[in-house]
Amino acid sequence: MSRPRELSWLAGHQALRRGRVSIVGQIYLLTVTTLCREPLFADFSNACCVARCFESRLCLGENHLLAWVLMPDHAHWLLQLGEGERLETSVGRLKAVSARQLNRQSGRRTPVWTAAFHDHALRNEKEVLPAARYIVANPIRAGLVRRVGDYPFWNAQWL
Repeated sequence: MSRPRELSWLAGHQALRRGRVSIVGQIYLLTVTTLCREPLFADFSNACCVARCFESRLCLGENHLLAWVLMPDHAHWLLQLGEGERLETSVGRLKAVSARQLNRQSGRRTPVWTAAFHDHALRNEKEVLPAARYIVANPIRAGLVRRVGDYPFWNAQWL
């Protein structure tokens, strides 16, 4: 029996949450997308606004953002969960603060991010650097630039 079309997105959203655990000190590879994959951050001013948020204590709370990249329609974060933080709350705060700042700057009144996000808890220290490299090389794989240094919207604590 097929699921009614209007509920099919809900099943996918709930499946993303199944098995999600918040562990202080754990490093997570996270992916968030803009609503309807709208390329909001192809606009330089929009991208600058949101990139500033990713570096602010207001967005991060007690968490540490080890690496990130802001693509035209999504973002990847390598986030280490801080003391007293929950993964869902931390991601929600990053999305809420950045959306509020972007909407204030641009005069928008519509949602920026989808409600869901994808997470992968890294298993050990050996996965951290490859995950960071994966994140910062995203603009190259997408064909936006030839070299990482040519793309302005990324950061990694090692560089």
